[in-house]
Amino acid sequence: MSEFRTYRIGQIVPSSNTTMETEVPAVLRAREAIEPERFTFHSSRMRMKKVTKEELAAMDADSDRCALELSDARIDVLGYACLVAIMSMGRGYHRLSEERLHRRTVENGAPAPVVTSAGALVDGLNAIGAKTVSILAPYMKPLTQLVIDYIENEGIEVVDSISLEMPDNLEVGRQDPLAPAEITKRLKTAGTDAIIASACVQMPSLASIQIIEDRTGLPVISSSVATTYMMLKHLGLKRAVPGFGTLLSGRH
Repeated sequence: MSEFRTYRIGQIVPSSNTTMETEVPAVLRAREAIEPERFTFHSSRMRMKKVTKEELAAMDADSDRCALELSDARIDVLGYACLVAIMSMGRGYHRLSEERLHRRTVENGAPAPVVTSAGALVDGLNAIGAKTVSILAPYMKPLTQLVIDYIENEGIEVVDSISLEMPDNLEVGRQDPLAPAEITKRLKTAGTDAIIASACVQMPSLASIQIIEDRTGLPVISSSVATTYMMLKHLGLKRAVPGFGTLLSGRH
């Protein structure tokens, strides 16, 4: 591969999502300052306004169309950018989703690896060796519990969690990216291997990642950081971007 190659990054996003199309590019633009590869960004949207189990299920059914649309653009990697949509469909569902959406790209003559934010979060925690975590999520408590059950089914214990109980996805996206740095001070972290600063692709947290790490001395990841990490891994590229936490330190 040419060291100056430009990679096309595709994302399937909820129609009301305003965060993943800013945070993933922000990390990769920062990477462009220190590495030769370049990136372009392309999205397809699934309708979703309220973060409820019913709307999430209806939205997930639309992901096949999005994968086809993005594969028309001959993307190099595809990210399914809705963590709770995957986790609300049942334990381990990210594996089924990734395989199915990849198959859609193959059928369209444009095979591309698929990363789900749900799978990326699990894989990111495994990469840093985390067996226990504390999490911050914007969801109503029943949806946060689905996330906890999903993560624990993957062999990672959730020690503590905070639910901000925001059902309106646009409201979630309007939160201050520095807010998690303050809110996570209320998390119990004794006996915790890592902190999830945002267990949601819509809740901004990128500006808080390094701040929380520096304060606690614990690895800190988020849905967007984990998704970017797995995209780079699938592309076979160096996974080192300073300022975004342990997972992108280059050690994993």
